[in-house]
Amino acid sequence: MTERSGESGRGARGTSGPAPGKGSGAGRSKGGDPRRVPRPGRPASSRTASGAQPAAARRGGGSRPPKGGGSGQLRLVNPRPRLRLIAVGLTLVMLAFTVRLLQVQAVDASAYADKAAVNRYITVPLAAERGAITDRDGSALASTVDAHDITADPYLFTPEQAKIQDAPERAAELLAPLLDKEPGQLAKKLSRSGTRYVLLARQQTPQTWRKIKKLKERLAEEEAAAPKGEKPNVLAGIYQEKHAKRVYPNKELAAPVLGFVNSAGKGGAGLEAMLNDKLAGEDGKITYAQSGGRQVPTAGVREQAAEPGSDVELTLDRDIQWSAQQAISDQVAKSHADSGYVIVQDTRTGQLLGMASAPGFDPNDIRGAKVDSFGNPALQDVYEPGSTSKVMSMAAVLEEGKATPTTAVTVPNRLKRADRSFADDIDHPTWHLTLNGVLAKSSNIGTILATEQLGRTQKQANKVLHSYLRKFGIGRPTGLGFPGETEGLLAPPEKWSASQQYTIPFGQGLSLNAVQAASIYSTIANGGVRIEPTVVRGTTGPDGRYEPAEPPAERRVVSEKTAKTLSRMLESVVSDMEGTGTTAKIPGYRVAGKTGTANRVDPKTGRYHGYTASFAGFAPADKPRITVYCAVQNPKKGSYFGSDVCGPVYKKVMKFSLKSLQIPPTGAEPARFPVLAGKDRND
Repeated sequence: MTERSGESGRGARGTSGPAPGKGSGAGRSKGGDPRRVPRPGRPASSRTASGAQPAAARRGGGSRPPKGGGSGQLRLVNPRPRLRLIAVGLTLVMLAFTVRLLQVQAVDASAYADKAAVNRYITVPLAAERGAITDRDGSALASTVDAHDITADPYLFTPEQAKIQDAPERAAELLAPLLDKEPGQLAKKLSRSGTRYVLLARQQTPQTWRKIKKLKERLAEEEAAAPKGEKPNVLAGIYQEKHAKRVYPNKELAAPVLGFVNSAGKGGAGLEAMLNDKLAGEDGKITYAQSGGRQVPTAGVREQAAEPGSDVELTLDRDIQWSAQQAISDQVAKSHADSGYVIVQDTRTGQLLGMASAPGFDPNDIRGAKVDSFGNPALQDVYEPGSTSKVMSMAAVLEEGKATPTTAVTVPNRLKRADRSFADDIDHPTWHLTLNGVLAKSSNIGTILATEQLGRTQKQANKVLHSYLRKFGIGRPTGLGFPGETEGLLAPPEKWSASQQYTIPFGQGLSLNAVQAASIYSTIANGGVRIEPTVVRGTTGPDGRYEPAEPPAERRVVSEKTAKTLSRMLESVVSDMEGTGTTAKIPGYRVAGKTGTANRVDPKTGRYHGYTASFAGFAPADKPRITVYCAVQNPKKGSYFGSDVCGPVYKKVMKFSLKSLQIPPTGAEPARFPVLAGKDRND
């Protein structure tokens, strides 16, 4: 018998047989040990190295191979039940999401919208810093300081959000004393529906906002420390927006020129309105997330920076402006007059160094000012100039070669022309004057007689005179472009009435404003060349670049010879004892000037009532630098003559201006033109 393959090599005792209980049912081998535990058989698929099956397998012993073959491979479980289970689970999840989505978007949409409204992005405007206005030396006339607009979100004061019924009333009681507002007015704004923004108070000081902020913080701390809902912070919906405030450090100084800025942050009058686009700049905006009335710092901010406005430098001199304003305010008060104006102009450049009027107003407190005082009367009031206008008539006569300063003029006490009889301001015997004397004594009759020589007929004379009045700027814009400025009134010569053709030569029947009147004398002082008045010297943009103003237009009106002759004739008005302007003398300086006293048209009735007193002139007469013009409307106390009312004002302002600009006194006076006919000179 062959030895069993696969044994361990241990020697077999006798013949080997199958393990007990195995095989085909054959009995145990003879001589076998009944206590031996047989080794486990090899798997059915195992083979010996020679490829033969184990003996037990050959005898039919061991396990049967699985059904379906004798290879021994495992069979996979069917996956379909498991996939069906996963599909059912996913369907249930999607169904749950769909139901929840329908609930949020349809059933509870309004409730969730209200909750989302508390936490969302809001956009707040960023006001641009308004440019400053300075005088010619850089002194501030109008500037901007930090201020805050106090705003609120009414939604956060509703009972649902504030958790109390009277949140607007409680907040109003706390804010009213800080904002100087009525509690009822504030509560009404805080209760407004349909909006997320209300303005409670404009341009509050930083100190006011700090007080509100501290109060908000204290209420927030109390709310956090107390049980929920017991002490709500009723100021949680109060905010601030930076909105700079316009201030005028000199108060009434140059207020009619500067104007003011209204509550909307735009220029309401004067240069603030005229130059609003330059001064205002471009507003920006900022968008940020807010939650429960507070900005969310981690949510990001989108900001469009504001572009500041340009600074504007004026031609005005603050000191000269102050002197002119003090002088005219004192005189208007002393004369119990309706109003008055003083213009100071640089004769060489046309720049206005001073433009004062009275009464004025404080642009820092426009609520306390009268509405009719917001304008600039030096440019907006139109009136008949009176005898200061005679210098234009004399310029026409001299330029046309119809007379000289020494030409004799016989002046009667009355002169009949057209439908009336003309007179001078005083009764007098027949005067035998020179043309220079006619101007020095301010004779209406002498002026009519002189201008009649301008043409062979009165119509021709009217036409010539009209052309000179237009060249001097009457009936034309001054060139300043000021809002509300008047051009004056000058009818075409063919429309002059029978009386107008004789009154216009001495200043009645035409109208002008104070700047136009000053420009007439600056034209004579500048050698006969009219330079348009200017008040803006230049601008400095946000980039710091300075841009000078456009040079003013120039136009020759009369020859230099005529201008110099007129200048000497105007000196006679001030320096000659026969002149009407001796009150304007300034020691050490040669002064040229002219008085004016005109019947005044009452703007309310359209009829003559009262007078317009005026004085115009320049100095030094031989080398002019400064023109000063003064007019006072309807003086009711004391004298109403221009020499008495405006002569002292002219003198005071001219003296100050000469000193301020360090203009030295001039040389010896030349021989004056005679006033009386038949004399070489008048001493």
